[in-house]
Amino acid sequence: MSTKNIPYKIYLEEDEMPKAWYNVRADMVNKPAPLLNPQTLKPATLEELSQVFCEELAKQELDDTTAYIPIPQEILDFYKMYRPAPLVRAYCLEKKLGTPAKIYYKFEGNNTSGSHKLNSAIAQAYYAKKQGLKGVTTETGAGQWGTALSMACAYLDLECKVYMVKVSYEQKPFRREVMRTYGASVTPSPSMETEVGRKINAEFPGTNGSLGCAISEAVEAASKDENYRYVLGSVMNQVLLHQSIIGLETKAALEKYDIKPDIIIGCAGGGSNLGGLISPFVGQKLRGEADMRIIAVEPASCPSLTRGSYVYDFCDTGKVCPLQKMYTLGSGFMPASSHAGGLRYHGMSSVVSQLYHDGLMEAVSVEQTSVFAAATEFAKVEGILPAPESSHAIRVAIDEAMKCKETGEEKVIVFGLTGTGYFDMYAYQRFNDGQMGDYIPTDEEIAASLAKTPVVE
Repeated sequence: MSTKNIPYKIYLEEDEMPKAWYNVRADMVNKPAPLLNPQTLKPATLEELSQVFCEELAKQELDDTTAYIPIPQEILDFYKMYRPAPLVRAYCLEKKLGTPAKIYYKFEGNNTSGSHKLNSAIAQAYYAKKQGLKGVTTETGAGQWGTALSMACAYLDLECKVYMVKVSYEQKPFRREVMRTYGASVTPSPSMETEVGRKINAEFPGTNGSLGCAISEAVEAASKDENYRYVLGSVMNQVLLHQSIIGLETKAALEKYDIKPDIIIGCAGGGSNLGGLISPFVGQKLRGEADMRIIAVEPASCPSLTRGSYVYDFCDTGKVCPLQKMYTLGSGFMPASSHAGGLRYHGMSSVVSQLYHDGLMEAVSVEQTSVFAAATEFAKVEGILPAPESSHAIRVAIDEAMKCKETGEEKVIVFGLTGTGYFDMYAYQRFNDGQMGDYIPTDEEIAASLAKTPVVE
């Protein structure tokens, strides 16, 4: 493949931006298992889900058959502020590594929230506004999702209540202040504001929290006010649907310059970025149109795909959300205080879990010191300080590029750069000062957590 006419940054024209989201479930032979009502253990109905989510979002959650869902014009108009997002050729990184591999990254940090999260935030806020709601509640890990939702709610004049994982709340005060600037209220989780928060604090004194904790609090808060609904930034089918715009744009940009990817890599926490990036390419694999390696990269401190079990489990620590069949470490698993706060979730999207279970993708886990080493190397030559979450994908992209150096193969590697790390300087400081360590949970810890998963016949 000639690279002479491939620009440094590959942009699509505005009229080339996708006009519909892609629902990979429509092409999946084995559909993700249905969500279960936590009280009845029966498949959750539209009516039941609509008590938690906006009705239109609940419909999207249950839709396994519609391949393309039109994006409302109001959302398209909002997307035009920062989309289409660039696909960038990492020439400088290639040169530094001395690899024959061609490395590309889809950069999602070119908006105020600094991440891909805005793609779904505006969609969920739009449907809440359309339903006539007063506001929404949510959780956030590293803060990207909370920031994105705060921005979307401010744009649409909705109230926004954010429960932020306590360790991130303390480590990332400026991310918190961005949310407050957009008008959101931000509470460290687990808090003493909710029944489930008080229960978690009693069971795990001094806990740094987790996404599972924050989800429980946000759901409880929404359930107590009929003018509110709960929205979330990852894990659920509806979120992966909205994030498919990442993969659709990536696929269109590659095809525009006749570039065929050999390896696609994404970081994996709950699955929103990864699922959005890979969905159109998985669709090609499922339809027999193309084939490529797809690699999910997760933290060694919270390895749901690589060390978890594929079972039904609660999506939250407080056990108030529907049960989902997924790769999980157990809803009570409390991850170490990893600096990749957005990846500190005990489970994985049911879509991603099913694809992994069916052998359509691979998964690896990496330790955070090696992740920050890769982040630093990338920043020095590519000019972007990456988010800790994104840096997991960078780590494995570099590893795969070095394998190409050993074999002489000119593979095309594409990874998702989910956002920037300019609010993650505490983590970078710890790394630069040599104070960052690696924590890997023991088999005994994971087994003890998994032993508490519900038994579903």
